[in-house]
Amino acid sequence: MTLSRGNGIVDILSNHSVDQTLEKLKGILEAKGVTIFALIDHSGEAEKAGLKMPPTKLLIFGSPKAGTPVMLAAPSIAIDFPLKILIREDGQGKVRVSYNSLAYLQERHGVPPELLQNIEVVETLAANAAE
Repeated sequence: MTLSRGNGIVDILSNHSVDQTLEKLKGILEAKGVTIFALIDHSGEAEKAGLKMPPTKLLIFGSPKAGTPVMLAAPSIAIDFPLKILIREDGQGKVRVSYNSLAYLQERHGVPPELLQNIEVVETLAANAAE
């Protein structure tokens, strides 16, 4: 795992293709009863517009039970909620799993330390999907 310099994004290399990583992540979320709100297929939409880009997909998910207390304590975090994981192929053909770091979200929105446990699952989800 590497934290990109200064931008609050954590990148993990995946051992799978974009689609395999995405399916693995969706399976993990479904097994945990986490709501999948949307899947944005950036590369698919680019192709429809006659443009080409490497496979790039954004999965938006969350749990109102976990997220609502965080938003009540730090309302501006709603701009970064629901949680998101980006799965993309980089210029060298490597697949990366990316998400906002907990430290970034805490600093940006003033999330109380005792509520970080409600969103720290994103780290485990990303790591498990990439394995």
